[in-house]
Amino acid sequence: MTDGLQGLIAVVTGAASGIGLATARRLHSEGARVIGLDLVPGAVDTFATWIRCDVGSAEEVEKTFREVADHVERIDILVNNAGIGAVGDVESAVEDDWVRVFNVNVMGVARVSRAALPLLRKSSHASIVNICSIAATVGLPDRAVYSASKGAIQSMTMAMAADHAREGIRVNCVNPGTADTPWVNRLLDQAADPAAEKARLSARQPIGRLITADEVASAVAYLANPAQASTTGIALAVDGGMNGLRLPA
Repeated sequence: MTDGLQGLIAVVTGAASGIGLATARRLHSEGARVIGLDLVPGAVDTFATWIRCDVGSAEEVEKTFREVADHVERIDILVNNAGIGAVGDVESAVEDDWVRVFNVNVMGVARVSRAALPLLRKSSHASIVNICSIAATVGLPDRAVYSASKGAIQSMTMAMAADHAREGIRVNCVNPGTADTPWVNRLLDQAADPAAEKARLSARQPIGRLITADEVASAVAYLANPAQASTTGIALAVDGGMNGLRLPA
């Protein structure tokens, strides 16, 4: 255990599974007090304070952060991790797909950040880390809606960083490649040959395997650490080299 985040207060959305849970545990292990927000907070361990939150509802987000304010006087770290996926191209996607995904993935980040800002402004080390995706920078087949939402998150990250730099609030994002998470595993289960599909996804990343949730959590902890006080407005790829490397066949 390290004490790099000792005494800091972190809020993590979508914290009950996958990357969110790994991030909440990592921040806790480095000394932070963690408040985990999720639709099903009762299904997790007791290392954090858990509050139910649907980031797709403006009213619920506002209610949640009133409750957060009952627990803490400030927020030092906000991790916007909650999100949903969608499969298909622009021809097969229907209007409801676009509305549903953008409401959670894009508006959810905006809603939570807006609600958290009054508490973030009370911190001397305020940091927002948005969980984006390799889909923001690389064209992936059958991911049009999801990719568009993640592209919006990366652009919003840069705009937020500019808007709040003079307030001392750093804003960055992490762009994972395909990660070994419950969500990805559910997608694999829907494939005709899950083992073959997992092998295909692993092979398209230059390191030859899926990314782990713990590796993404480590990147989040790095960006959230006050030691990175000059790091703002960046997208940190944790993608096994998928964005930048072209290995020989």
